[in-house]
Amino acid sequence: MNEHTVKAFDSDIGQLRGLISEMGGLAEDAIAKAMQALTRSDLALAAAVRENDRRIDELEAEVERQAVRIIALRAPLAVDLREVVAAMKIASVVERIADYAKNIAKRVPLIESEHRIEPVSILPAMGRMAAEMVRSALDAFAARDAAEAARVWDSDAPLDDFYDSIFRTLVTFMVENPTTISQVAHLLFIAKNLERIGDHATNVAEMVYFAATGEHLADRERGGLERE
Repeated sequence: MNEHTVKAFDSDIGQLRGLISEMGGLAEDAIAKAMQALTRSDLALAAAVRENDRRIDELEAEVERQAVRIIALRAPLAVDLREVVAAMKIASVVERIADYAKNIAKRVPLIESEHRIEPVSILPAMGRMAAEMVRSALDAFAARDAAEAARVWDSDAPLDDFYDSIFRTLVTFMVENPTTISQVAHLLFIAKNLERIGDHATNVAEMVYFAATGEHLADRERGGLERE
């Protein structure tokens, strides 16, 4: 590549990163607001989360268009090609993360506001953990930071443990308080959505690690750096 082509490619990659950064910010905001809507029984905020999902869908489509254009015009190779392909895949995953936040928001009107049960209060902490994983994974992509991507991947285990704990708490509460079955069922759904957000954040981390190193995080695990 001549200098002009290199600068043009760098500019294109910068635009891709910017689009994904915007998507990530909106997805994080959607998670936080969905949890706020839940804890406050704020139906207007829950509706706003659902409505704002359209912008994330638009950004995903723009990332795909930009990525295809870069591949067609620049013919990137090796690490550059991996980064473009990773950007396309990451955009799809972030869109799915936002869908989980939207699904949480959809449950808010279905949960009684006048007879709220105590387990509602433990879900925001799980939401913050999941959102932090998303933020860190996307920061790793922006910085092409393989070490940070590996850290995010390793942090999925604590979130899974949190989910297991919440699941047991909610089921126990439901058994002891049969009149709460409907509310608890919705909360179990919300907790599962947060756990899935964490899973998708680890998927992003895997893509970032591969784009930066050409190796898979699972291979790193088999090489001896096993998760505890």
